[in-house]
Amino acid sequence: MNISVRSTARLLGAGLRALLVLTVVCGVIYPLVVTGIAQAAFHDKANGSEITAEGRSVGSERLGQTYDLETKDQDGNPLPDPKFFQPRPSAAGPNTENTRHKLLVSGASNLAADSKVLLDNVERRRTDVAAFNGVSPSSVPVDALTASASGVDPDISPAYARLQAKRVAKANGLAAAKVEKLVEDHVDGRVLGFMGEERVNVLGLNVALKKLAAKG
Repeated sequence: MNISVRSTARLLGAGLRALLVLTVVCGVIYPLVVTGIAQAAFHDKANGSEITAEGRSVGSERLGQTYDLETKDQDGNPLPDPKFFQPRPSAAGPNTENTRHKLLVSGASNLAADSKVLLDNVERRRTDVAAFNGVSPSSVPVDALTASASGVDPDISPAYARLQAKRVAKANGLAAAKVEKLVEDHVDGRVLGFMGEERVNVLGLNVALKKLAAKG
């Protein structure tokens, strides 16, 4: 009996020591080391890739957001602000607390390619985008018609940014050439020169646009 008790006590002691060591290593030392490396080597990304303007944070370059007017249409939907470049559509969040780009939930619509709902949404967006920007429906690029898998894609294609340039210039009282150059200056190339597609970060572009508009 004494041997059995001592053996059990040794096992319990070993287990508690292992728990203590693993707690310290995995729960304290490892997180501190990883956090330290991230802060030293990837400070901007580790802190949310924030973009600041006028001394305050205006968002993250990794997360899309809306640029809407305070007024709404007859169905209660917010109207896009013509003074700003608009992001991709978003299907994020089906609940009332998470309307477009509210960031409480992210995700896609999960509608199939042959879904009538998806096709109707695409055609509606094509009509709306074309009318909003004063262009032909056939010129509207696909990223203006479909939501991303996350629902909070921060980037748009150069084609979509260029399509919006004249509308943005007119709404801000700027020369179209200045806004078009601003777009070209904000086109990011493919990752490592061959992965993905060229893109324009909407928040970064709109921050630069606001500065340009302030200069007149």
